[in-house]
Amino acid sequence: MKKPDSRRIPVSPDDAAKVLGPGDGNLREICRILGVAAVYRDASLVFTGERPALDRAQAVTERLVAEIQITGRVSKSALHKALEFPDLKAAGLMYTVPGRSGSIIPRTPGQESYMRSVMHNELVFSIGPAGTGKTFLAVAAAVSALQDNRVERIILTRPAVEAGENLGFLPGDMQQKIDPYLRPVYDALNDTLTVPKVQRYLDSGVIEVAPLAYMRGRTLNNAFIILDEAQNTTLTQLKMFLTRMGYGSRMVITGDVTQIDLKPSTASGLVRVAKILKQIPGIGFVYLDHSDVLRHPLVQRVIEAFGQKEEQ
Repeated sequence: MKKPDSRRIPVSPDDAAKVLGPGDGNLREICRILGVAAVYRDASLVFTGERPALDRAQAVTERLVAEIQITGRVSKSALHKALEFPDLKAAGLMYTVPGRSGSIIPRTPGQESYMRSVMHNELVFSIGPAGTGKTFLAVAAAVSALQDNRVERIILTRPAVEAGENLGFLPGDMQQKIDPYLRPVYDALNDTLTVPKVQRYLDSGVIEVAPLAYMRGRTLNNAFIILDEAQNTTLTQLKMFLTRMGYGSRMVITGDVTQIDLKPSTASGLVRVAKILKQIPGIGFVYLDHSDVLRHPLVQRVIEAFGQKEEQ
């Protein structure tokens, strides 16, 4: 009978405590899913099993060590995503930002494609369900470009389309009325920049956050421009926005075509724009799905269940 192969992977004692998890729970999960045995000794994880499983075990371990170096911990989500997407071929893809997020790497194959597309195209459409990191990664790319002086400002916009509420009934002036619609954008900014810096950039105009209607008639040069929730734009609005792009600028358009608030939903320009623009060089289309969701595991299952219902 053939003796199983073994693989020794150096892991420092400090990192090992986080990789193994409380009561070695993470390590047991890795062994169960990959069908390997493991022991930690002499500052190394030693895996035993078939060679393909050992290759995956090594990739998962290296992925988790990279996660620790970036975030300082191994969350349940990080463990599950490492097991699903252990390949470190995307290790060169990273946004370094001054906020609490620090260094940001792709955590799913879809996110890897998204980050590569933003790197190689001046205009990118990112389409997928909630929780896949569409807005966060777009803002992270914008902040990284600003910090590296590749752009002079960041412009963030969303259509002010109600999801069951009427804008007119919200209290306050126009800016206070639109702030709830732009909250996810502010959240992403606060994760990628320090809060004082966000406020300073907003006050100085280095970062501009505004409803889509404010974009008409402008030419936006040397800017990183993000249109969020683009599923709630008509084709005419989308054309207006795309033609604002000036010299030295980049654009990312994000949206979820399963959550259209326009009436009728067929009025969404995001649904139709791919047929018009897909063959143009310099424009990238990235489609994320439920496997790229990084929220609670139930969110992934909810999205999958709704998708199956719509297919029926």
